[in-house]
Amino acid sequence: MGFMSLNGEYHANLQLVQALAPRHYTAYDPQTIGLFDRALWFDGLHRHCLAAQQPLIAYAAERGEAVKLHLVGGGRSGHRSMSNWYSFMWRPVFGGHPDPARRHHLMVQGARNLTKKTHRVVLSPVPDEDGSASLIVDAFSEAGWLVTREQCDDNHVLQLKGRSFDEYWEGRPGQLRSTVKRKGKKGVVDLRIETRFNLPSWRDYEAIYARSWKPEESNPEFLRWLAQRESEAGRLRLGVASIEGKAVAAQFWTVENGTAYIHKLAHDEQTLQASPGTLLTHALFRHVIDIDRVQLVDFGTGNDPYKRDWMEDVRPRYRIELLWPRSPLAWPYIARQRMAGLAARIGKD
Repeated sequence: MGFMSLNGEYHANLQLVQALAPRHYTAYDPQTIGLFDRALWFDGLHRHCLAAQQPLIAYAAERGEAVKLHLVGGGRSGHRSMSNWYSFMWRPVFGGHPDPARRHHLMVQGARNLTKKTHRVVLSPVPDEDGSASLIVDAFSEAGWLVTREQCDDNHVLQLKGRSFDEYWEGRPGQLRSTVKRKGKKGVVDLRIETRFNLPSWRDYEAIYARSWKPEESNPEFLRWLAQRESEAGRLRLGVASIEGKAVAAQFWTVENGTAYIHKLAHDEQTLQASPGTLLTHALFRHVIDIDRVQLVDFGTGNDPYKRDWMEDVRPRYRIELLWPRSPLAWPYIARQRMAGLAARIGKD
């Protein structure tokens, strides 16, 4: 699975991909390949969360440039992106330094190669601020696939644009600033931010999450694995808030390439009056802005109301369905789409 004349390759398991990774991924620019593009991310996500689903890596390469599409699935329902609720985004991963025209060319070839392996692909959550969604739509359409795109989620972000934390904080809602000022003055809550994985602190996080307002996590072992790997790379930011020595709130963030990712928040509802979660969020924002010097804070997907107090911009995430019209297995999905389109038109009349 190397850089060779233009073709597509598919692997039945990610262990083989990992074995080839040192040779294959050297052409991938670490400044443009983020957490959700990394081979290690897909390996861990599959092993811990998606092991029951067959992985498929569609691959096209030419002259030292490449594109990979990390997928799972198979059978009559086709394939989907290798992603779940932990994924802030899913997008094609490019190797080398292809310009936009070359990216389109590689994607078209990848789309053509996929016709040999599947009849249906559903991709989400795909961003478009970097052109990924538009590229997929254009390239697969050119390759002869039937393509539909719809917004499936929102991504809340903060773009610092050179601001310090104090400059950013001046623009927050008055009620939020007042809460932090009042509760912080009381000195009830102790805060700490750790940049290395610490098992007792992580157990505090897991215990808080288990009794917090958050729904039960189905793959806590994946989050622990991710925190350990990000710690080894120096990217972990784990915040813990305590009252009288007992941990009552915790947050799992990572930082890389000028971006802070907010993965998971948890707090003990019995301590809401002291606002430990709000104070901890305030401390972590200050840390990543003034110490880590990030220029973007990414709060992931979902429209939780509290995100609007801290974030300033919303970016769409898309669901893209790709159907290969020459495959009989795709015809029921094509018919379903046409019926839905007809019903929508009738509803407007």
